Amino acid sequence: MPAPVQFYFDFISPYGWFASKRVEDIARRHGREVDWNPMLLGVSVLKVMGLKPLLDTPLKGEYVRRDVRRTARKLGLALGRDLDAPIMNPLPAARALCWVKQYQPHLQAATVHAFYDACWTHGIDLSGVDAVLAHVPPGVDAARLTEAMAGDEPASLLRASVDASLAAGVFGSPTVVVDGEPFWGYERLPDVEQWLATGGW
Repeated sequence: MPAPVQFYFDFISPYGWFASKRVEDIARRHGREVDWNPMLLGVSVLKVMGLKPLLDTPLKGEYVRRDVRRTARKLGLALGRDLDAPIMNPLPAARALCWVKQYQPHLQAATVHAFYDACWTHGIDLSGVDAVLAHVPPGVDAARLTEAMAGDEPASLLRASVDASLAAGVFGSPTVVVDGEPFWGYERLPDVEQWLATGGW
């Protein structure tokens, strides 16, 4: 089997949400699976790169607000989150996903979709552990996850995931890596598909 397509994302990223809706179909058409890798824009953008969040950046922020709404309309997605609401704390959702990926890996995609849809389709703030636990998909061992979230393991798993993303050169959400070749941004998905089809250029 060819190596999985590596998908790096942050739950606070609307572009990550958009890409999450398409990346599995792209991978499947080329005989690949998707490996879901949570990263943190608060680490890569704010701490490592020293940049402001997109929506706080003059000129670019207003463009992003327009573009997110436009892209949601194009994809037929209901955008339930106010783009000017306080930024959600992504740590609880990302930690829960890391635990699912470790112990129930066959449910990692369903977990990503459940959390993304809760946040961006329904406008639910997943900043708290209780909110995250209320939106795990069917099949996730909620009792074990609840117990785990009270301990340190999910945080350790997320730190390892973030460190791995930085080591791979990932700085933005979404980033798709195909056989070591990185593609940053939702608008690069056509390039991802062409790279998979042709083997690169």
